[in-house]
Amino acid sequence: MAGKIGLNVTQICLPRECTEDEIIEEVLKLNEDPRVHGVYLHLPPASLTSRVLNTLRPEKDVDGVSDLNVGRLVRGDMNQGFIPPLANAVMELLARHGEQRKYHGMEMSGVGPLTAALRMQNVVQSSSRWAQGQQYRPWTLRSLKLQPLSPVPSDIEISRAQTPKPVDQLAQEIGLLQEETEAYGRTKAKVRLSLLDRLREQPDGKYVLVAGITPTPLGEGKSTVVIGLVQALSAHLKLNSFACLRQPSQGPTFGVKGGAAGGGYAQVIPMEEFNLHLTGDIHAITAANNLVAAAIDARMLHEATQKDKALYSRLVPSVNGVRRFSPIQIARLRRLGISEIDPSALMPQEVSSFVRLDLDPAKVTWQRVVDTNDRFLRKITVGQASTEKGHVRETQFDIAVASEIMAILALADGLGDMKTRLGRMVVGSSRSGQPVTAEDLGVSGALAVLMKDAIKPTLMQTLEGSPVFVHAGPFANIAHGNSSVLADKLALKLVGEDGFVVTEAGFGADIGMEKFFNIKCRASGLRPNVVVLVATVRALKMHGGGPNVLLNAVPCHHWARGGRGSVELAQAVKQAGSQPSHFQFLYSQETPIVEKIRMIAQKVYGADDIELSPEAQAKIDYYNQQGYGKLPICMAKTHLSLSHLPEKKGTPTGFTLPIRDIRASIGAGFIYPLVGTMSTMPGLPTRPCFYDIDLDPVTEEITGLF
Repeated sequence: MAGKIGLNVTQICLPRECTEDEIIEEVLKLNEDPRVHGVYLHLPPASLTSRVLNTLRPEKDVDGVSDLNVGRLVRGDMNQGFIPPLANAVMELLARHGEQRKYHGMEMSGVGPLTAALRMQNVVQSSSRWAQGQQYRPWTLRSLKLQPLSPVPSDIEISRAQTPKPVDQLAQEIGLLQEETEAYGRTKAKVRLSLLDRLREQPDGKYVLVAGITPTPLGEGKSTVVIGLVQALSAHLKLNSFACLRQPSQGPTFGVKGGAAGGGYAQVIPMEEFNLHLTGDIHAITAANNLVAAAIDARMLHEATQKDKALYSRLVPSVNGVRRFSPIQIARLRRLGISEIDPSALMPQEVSSFVRLDLDPAKVTWQRVVDTNDRFLRKITVGQASTEKGHVRETQFDIAVASEIMAILALADGLGDMKTRLGRMVVGSSRSGQPVTAEDLGVSGALAVLMKDAIKPTLMQTLEGSPVFVHAGPFANIAHGNSSVLADKLALKLVGEDGFVVTEAGFGADIGMEKFFNIKCRASGLRPNVVVLVATVRALKMHGGGPNVLLNAVPCHHWARGGRGSVELAQAVKQAGSQPSHFQFLYSQETPIVEKIRMIAQKVYGADDIELSPEAQAKIDYYNQQGYGKLPICMAKTHLSLSHLPEKKGTPTGFTLPIRDIRASIGAGFIYPLVGTMSTMPGLPTRPCFYDIDLDPVTEEITGLF
């Protein structure tokens, strides 16, 4: 029999004869039960094997019999271990009866009750330790030493020369509990969202945004600035600090731009793992997105080839002689105004309304995705096999990070919120003009299952051992271009009131920063304390010369020197963070859609006005009719110019911004106007990055990544 003692004493009985594996299975359950603070194994001596005893978590081993707790006892370290109750009881009785009554002559009838009492005392001690462990834990961050070389080696050589800390050690240093992390190998771990509940009373740290001036096609190193700044704050100013970055898409990694782990001596390590797959979040998004796409085409085919009765019998089949609606189907019935939940009780018209989404193939807005730059998927035809019975339509692939599911991952504030957002994604319109959602397709629950692990941010570290959250990766020109709300919220709790969380906004300030302010901050409720604007010499030259240098402009040398090269910037950020913030949104949610677009065009881009195509105006009217008019705006625009023309550098004036179309990401929660011609599927250049990427089959070392 195994007993468990928590805040309430509970007994769990095992069969009189049970195998070692069965005992271990039960112990593992008790280990994971948060209600249990002490476990007492009342088993025959033969069953108390070393494997059984050492399966028990030391902090729940109130009998003090695991090897770790025995070792603590021998060493005299009782801060975390327990004195075995039986031994403690004997010692207590010896002390009470004095030395004249030796152990062999002493009446031992009181040992049993005293042992039980001391065991309960250990449980109380265990509970107290648990409660104390739930509080905010001061950091014990150990920085990794850098020895910068000149000339600076390649990024991958620098990354490979540094030995990262084991991720469980890093997690412990920044105050994470063992049960709050899920390791993915030695250097990466998912962090559970339960942390937010544990530290809900903990004040947030300072929130810092790194943005940039209009970039060149090669990028201007905002990620590098983020990492260099965090290294300077943590390793050199000894301030708790966290970097929050987006996960890079495989498209640019193998295309033109390369990876996104930073560069030089300001990198996330291991950079190969950061740039390739990470913990599979983008693959989960791809799977979820394409499940929706498959559901759309399958549903249109089945509706076109079956009568109502046949559709109904297949959508609500009889299982073991019983027909019942699934919870997702009941939710659809409610949206249709049907209160009946007995499948046999629906009227013929109700059955028809239930089984027919009546999607218009010409108005399907959902695309398939793949995380590769593949220009030949920009326009495709599906349904050409004979089994699809002539139901052919034109569609396209987008790059995976352009999926609305990626935007939802970045903006959701929890699993429940993500599931709700996934359900309300609009995938197209019916022939009568009504929006059709993922929940109407019945797929929203399956999407949440595919995304349940992706919602947890991934913990990594910089070259100097500072913590980094990598989570979500929407592009800034075709989405909102920021890492996740959840990563920021987790980091703000972990750094403590005097710490700093540094995140970045994609591309230039006209795109990533504007969307950070007006989309991400609306969704999160967070407000930045400091903004760092990156202005490289290369970008200044491309845009026609630099502006006057202000006394707050700080030169940075993090690429060549790591955190030490950004100490001056870190001091400036610390000083700015101590000042009051005067954050304001650019527009109110109540502002009409057209005026929101005009305000962004005029106040951010410098346009004279906007010009709406007839199609764009029709979409605005439709979205207002559907009740979407209060959503924020996410402009889909080139990142290479403040205008809609990439070749217009500097600060163009005298132009009208053309809005050729407007679309809506209802699940993500924004409307996105298409400015000029925007592609959601990049193409490979004549000589892509993959020409230089290779693997040594003996050492498994990767070369060519940058």
